[in-house]
Amino acid sequence: MLYYIEGKLVLKTDDCAVIDCGGVAYRLRITAATLDALGDEGSTARLYTYLNIKTASDIFALYGFATIEERNIFEMLLGVSGIGAKTAVSLLSNISPSKLVLCVMSDDAAYLSKHTQGLGPKGAKRLILELKDKLKGYDITQIADESTESGATLEAVSALTALGYSGEEARRAVSGAPEGASVEDIIKHGLKNLI
Repeated sequence: MLYYIEGKLVLKTDDCAVIDCGGVAYRLRITAATLDALGDEGSTARLYTYLNIKTASDIFALYGFATIEERNIFEMLLGVSGIGAKTAVSLLSNISPSKLVLCVMSDDAAYLSKHTQGLGPKGAKRLILELKDKLKGYDITQIADESTESGATLEAVSALTALGYSGEEARRAVSGAPEGASVEDIIKHGLKNLI
């Protein structure tokens, strides 16, 4: 319905932003990452939007995101059974989209549940199970810039989790690999540490 809203940032709080667009002020619920990306009140802001409609209670809530990637991940999260808008915002406020993708690919339910209010271990495992297919084929090197780990390290962690190791075991195993090492060398380093 609405792709984005751009206008003067009138107000911003911890969980919402108000943007005046052509004389109409829109209140958008936002994540912590979006709050950090917004400028000062009075500046021009653009937020990519998602209109959440709860038909059972006739509630319309407009959500705003600083990036298209964050909005797309939000929409994916809403597609997971048991995950509502409040939990999805909490998750994206505490975990970046790139870290979420890494957690899903490495089966790290513990990290997700620990860092997301309202998401327990069972919910985190269900989220991983349901998102894994949707994120299949996702180029893990796309998230290397946002992560403290290199793209090769992320690929090595993904390969080790595909072999059956937990995400935490795989990350511990590849830590200490030489800088600039190839994916194959990092995997070999990780396997040596695991065996």
